[in-house]
Amino acid sequence: MTSQFVLTLSCPDRLGIVYAVSGFLTRRDANIEDSQQFSEHGSGRFFMRVEFKTAHDRDELAVGFAEIAREFHMDWQLHDRAVKPRVLIMASKQGHCLNDLLYRFRIGALHGEAAAVVSNHPDWADLAASSGVPFHHLPVGPGGKAAQEQRILDLIESERIDVVVLARYMQILSPEFCAKLPGRILNIHHSFLPSFKGAKPYHQAHARGVKLIGATCHYVTSDLDEGPIIDQEVARVDHAMSPEDFVSAGRDLESTCLARGLAAHLDQRILLNGHTTVVFR
Repeated sequence: MTSQFVLTLSCPDRLGIVYAVSGFLTRRDANIEDSQQFSEHGSGRFFMRVEFKTAHDRDELAVGFAEIAREFHMDWQLHDRAVKPRVLIMASKQGHCLNDLLYRFRIGALHGEAAAVVSNHPDWADLAASSGVPFHHLPVGPGGKAAQEQRILDLIESERIDVVVLARYMQILSPEFCAKLPGRILNIHHSFLPSFKGAKPYHQAHARGVKLIGATCHYVTSDLDEGPIIDQEVARVDHAMSPEDFVSAGRDLESTCLARGLAAHLDQRILLNGHTTVVFR
């Protein structure tokens, strides 16, 4: 019986990396099903994603590969595809991204499990229940932001959450919260970053008379709307459209962009490269 794995790595670029990785897998009777690599000349770093099948178990592979990783100074991860990442979805008053993600999880279009929904409003309890996903109403009271975030962190620990998705969750997370989950929080911002950060970006875009609007899926850091960009989507607009028309057109952009970014994360297709990302398709 074989199992499917994904190996991702980054390291200083040098001769012999692909040879060492493929040789390691060949010696373990692994069948490589997909292999992608990228050399970033500016930073001098090498990035690689390999999907393969083998009869060897994960612990054995990890112990054996550690020697190669040390030799090439690799940052690396080995994922067993049989283990589905557990996802916490957070939303506020707007539910289009939440609804889209729950549907995609329900039909198996995303390689993960929707483990819980959190909202600072009670509106989406029935929607979550219809998908069989536990709903947690965690409002932010006056002066209670730290306490609310601690309840979320407790939920993340108790539910063994691997990734948090902000599906139009309209609360700014504290730097302390973000620091506890580096590379594990995805957000959808309703503009084509780095343009129009902050509140009401569609209204900002309308005021500037733009001809394109967009949505951006990015990792969350302590710097508002500055995290590494994962994916972006755009649509054409014109002078006859109102800010409300921009908002309406943006809903589809946001849902599509967030789902595509989350899919890439769950499939281990994203490697961080400083303030940017390498996304293998």
